[in-house]
Amino acid sequence: MKLPSRVKLVEVGPRDGLQNEKQPVPAAIKIELVHRLQAAGLREIEVTSYVSPKWVPQMADNHEVMGGIRRQSGVRYSVLTPNLKGFDAAVLDRPDEIVVFGAASEAFSQKNINCSIAESIERFAPVVQAARDAGVAVRGAMSCTVGCPYEGDIAPERVGYLAGLMKGIGVQRVDVADTIGVGTPRKVQAAIEATLKHFGVDEVSGHFHDTYGQALSNTLAALEMGVWNYQSSVAGLGGCPYAKGATGNVATEDVVYLLHGMGIDTGIELDALVDAGAYISEQLGRPTGSRVARALLAKRAG
Repeated sequence: MKLPSRVKLVEVGPRDGLQNEKQPVPAAIKIELVHRLQAAGLREIEVTSYVSPKWVPQMADNHEVMGGIRRQSGVRYSVLTPNLKGFDAAVLDRPDEIVVFGAASEAFSQKNINCSIAESIERFAPVVQAARDAGVAVRGAMSCTVGCPYEGDIAPERVGYLAGLMKGIGVQRVDVADTIGVGTPRKVQAAIEATLKHFGVDEVSGHFHDTYGQALSNTLAALEMGVWNYQSSVAGLGGCPYAKGATGNVATEDVVYLLHGMGIDTGIELDALVDAGAYISEQLGRPTGSRVARALLAKRAG
């Protein structure tokens, strides 16, 4: 089977990875993390979100962080915007892309944003329109595409339903996310197959959590389908506040090691990436969540 010769990674550590940290992470550290990530070769970075500080206090410094980044040519900086108020605040900071989100699970949608899937799309329609009118790209994050903490297994038809709704409001590309990390290769492939009925393979990305240690296996399964865009989080940071038991995103270092070992180009320098992960892990006062990084750091230490 012909695999992609190149993969693009969207680094979500600064936003998705840090949003649930209980202790405030200073803006200067977030900015330094973005600088280290782009220096390592990351060309798409999800930086922050424009949500109510009441709900996500960690992202209250969004303007400071976006304003403090030394932007590199060729790097796409994306932000999460849950509504028009969030978009109006975000557009002042000139993001290259906004991210809207929806769930393939009705129960998760209610728990996460207190509305049905259809209602969530209605809320996002004017946000997407405003972004497109302003020349800002739009990505749609589709959560719980294989499993839900409240409903259990999610049928591929539900994923296709959500993908169709997102396509209908003008979303340009989507993430197929295993939010709670319960997916296995065949289930992930079924979710992607349902998404591909509405979006081309160049417009679909994988977003896998590693709760059951399946994230790399699921990445390989998606590669076999020709998917060449993925989200990952440096040092395996992150989780989900509305998904009990969900661990971090798959570590960017682990994905890069896998891809490079398969002869697939990422444009990322692994050693510099490991250093970026070690930096943020040290700032958070805990070991990196990347197995590859731990092994390489131990090797360096002799």
